[in-house]
Amino acid sequence: MPLHRRLPKRGFNNYDFRDKVCVFNVGELDDLFDAGTTIDEAALRGQGLVNGPYDKIKVLGVGEVTKAFHVVVGNASASARDKIEKAGGTVNEPTA
Repeated sequence: MPLHRRLPKRGFNNYDFRDKVCVFNVGELDDLFDAGTTIDEAALRGQGLVNGPYDKIKVLGVGEVTKAFHVVVGNASASARDKIEKAGGTVNEPTA
């Protein structure tokens, strides 16, 4: 029997308390939304990009942006923020 199965399982496990993060790319935003649209959690759920219970929403920078959006999400990567701002859009944090 392998060593990892013979040793007792002890210690802290953070699995139940981790933050669930929904990630998607800026290329998907460009395909689904029109220019000048405010994209928040409700709009993302309406388009089917966010399904289920998530603690955070993050935009990644894969793809190209040709339209100006006003994105209101919890997190955005630096490349996603740059691409959205170069196209004339803005990225903001949601207000509580």
